[in-house]
Amino acid sequence: MLLTRPITFFAGKGGVGKTTMAAAHALAAADAGHRTLVVSTDPAHSLGDAFETRLADRPRRIAEGLWAAEPDADAAVRRRVRQVEDDAAAALPRAIMPAVRRHLDHASAGPGMTESALIDLLTGYLAEVPAKWDRLIVDSAPTGHLLRMIALPSLLAPWIHGLTRRRERVVAADRFAEAVVGGPESEPDPLLERLHRRRRRLTEAADRLRDDAEVRLVLVPRRMVLAETERAADALDEGGFTLGRVVLNQIAVDADPVLLARIAQRFARPGIVRYGAASAEPTGFARLRELVARVPE
Repeated sequence: MLLTRPITFFAGKGGVGKTTMAAAHALAAADAGHRTLVVSTDPAHSLGDAFETRLADRPRRIAEGLWAAEPDADAAVRRRVRQVEDDAAAALPRAIMPAVRRHLDHASAGPGMTESALIDLLTGYLAEVPAKWDRLIVDSAPTGHLLRMIALPSLLAPWIHGLTRRRERVVAADRFAEAVVGGPESEPDPLLERLHRRRRRLTEAADRLRDDAEVRLVLVPRRMVLAETERAADALDEGGFTLGRVVLNQIAVDADPVLLARIAQRFARPGIVRYGAASAEPTGFARLRELVARVPE
């Protein structure tokens, strides 16, 4: 199953085999000569289990042309909170910082903070394509998390823009005062530069997710799974994201023909790739290669 874009997300309901598909196609891309990075953004990592090797927070080379990582979500949250606090401390009045810190303490345990922290990591990897990686493959969190995460760059950019505007006003006031009373020539403001860089990264990430990425939804022939997959496809379409060929996995010989026909009709566009049920769990490099070879294009 050829990957048509440099950035590919494998997504779907838990237990449908998206991690296996992400691992198998990352290996296939590397075997085809592409410098490939596969990253898990699922807090319950299993990418290392698929490769039958131990993975870490940072990318590690695990085969010729293939690197893999399982980011530490808790560490990413801590880094994210520190960055937000630093930016807020420099851009906002000192008197309200205790309230900001209380809010951050509360928010760091919230369901959106992990996605926010992981999107920081992901924007870094997106920026490395194609200079460092020819292919970036993301083993996504279950569907709801994915939809929130890939929408975050667009949602966070205005917030960073607001902080930037506040900081610009502070810097402008300081420089006006220096011009009036005299003094040495002003140095570039490091915080303002950092805010500008972060805003550019988020804007570029949002553009790349829509222009260079596709989402391949993985499902199995069960009605509840199909219902969730249909909702995800609709949400991706409404968000302006590209839906790649759907992966219909674990098709048993006695699968419901009516359900299979409904899936075929629903996803005639963008198309379907079908995988029969395997007798053995496809883990390890040899079985992952066999999995991709079963469906040539």
